[in-house]
Amino acid sequence: MATGSPKHVPVMLQRCMDALAPAVSAPGAVVVDATLGLGGHSEALLTQFPEVRLVAVDRDPEALRLSRERLAPFGDRATLVHAVYDEIPEVLAELGIDQVQGLLFDLGVSSMQLDEADRGFAYAQDAPLDMRMDQTRGLSAAEVLNTYSHGDLARILKVYGEERFAGKIASVILRERAKEPFSTSARLVELVRNAIPAATRRTGGNPAKRTFQALRIEVNGELEVLDRAIPGALDVLAVGGRMVVMSYQSLEDRLVKQYFAAGAASTAPPGLPFVPEEHQPRLKLITRGAELATEAEIEENRRAAPVRLRVAERIRAARSTDRKR
Repeated sequence: MATGSPKHVPVMLQRCMDALAPAVSAPGAVVVDATLGLGGHSEALLTQFPEVRLVAVDRDPEALRLSRERLAPFGDRATLVHAVYDEIPEVLAELGIDQVQGLLFDLGVSSMQLDEADRGFAYAQDAPLDMRMDQTRGLSAAEVLNTYSHGDLARILKVYGEERFAGKIASVILRERAKEPFSTSARLVELVRNAIPAATRRTGGNPAKRTFQALRIEVNGELEVLDRAIPGALDVLAVGGRMVVMSYQSLEDRLVKQYFAAGAASTAPPGLPFVPEEHQPRLKLITRGAELATEAEIEENRRAAPVRLRVAERIRAARSTDRKR
């Protein structure tokens, strides 16, 4: 989540505003920022759409604290909630909101979390191996490294990190933790570097990148949460409402693509002379495939390089089968 601070422009900021505009410009529109971070997208929504009511959630208490300061000038137009984005339907129900006109997801890890060394997300600097977006709950990355079996470590490295040498890295982790438990990132980075063949190390950037991605996804349950969050969010999206999702790695983007494609497809059996209403598509895809950041934006903000943006609009009321991909 390449979220903003006063000195940092959020990724694809104006593209997100333009994508949401047809749905949220009318008086009384409600927009959910599912990944508040430091509030860059939320601030732009409240500024560019002066009649919008914002509901913003984040699992990181520190992000909420900083965003409350940033969004304070907007008063009661902004409601900030400590929650994970798969809890959006419950958050809205508690606020007495049945449907929303806009939803914005800026997935992954925030700029603040990457830039604060003690959070342990960045492999480029030595720091405690934490990686929890909400440091008040759950296992840290160090606890995962020190307690998971070889099979479980190899699985998350292969599936979540798409790491070719997952089994070898897992074996080295088990051997090294028997000597001394893992606590900081520099030791893990060096271990991974030495476990990967020299020819592979010469391409593709830091060889620890995939391992750190895998640990972060595991620690925060990111894919499981997203798999619940997308259909839950679509359920509360009003007809004419729009949902914008920015993903930063292929596993996230694949999930989003599957849910959007399922919603945009007819569920009628083949061969019918017409498609009954209950089988009509419920979504319209606004983007053709995934949109990328422009070269100018990537030059300004390198964290925009991997972004994949998808936009869908609800065109018919929800149905129970929308949850099935």
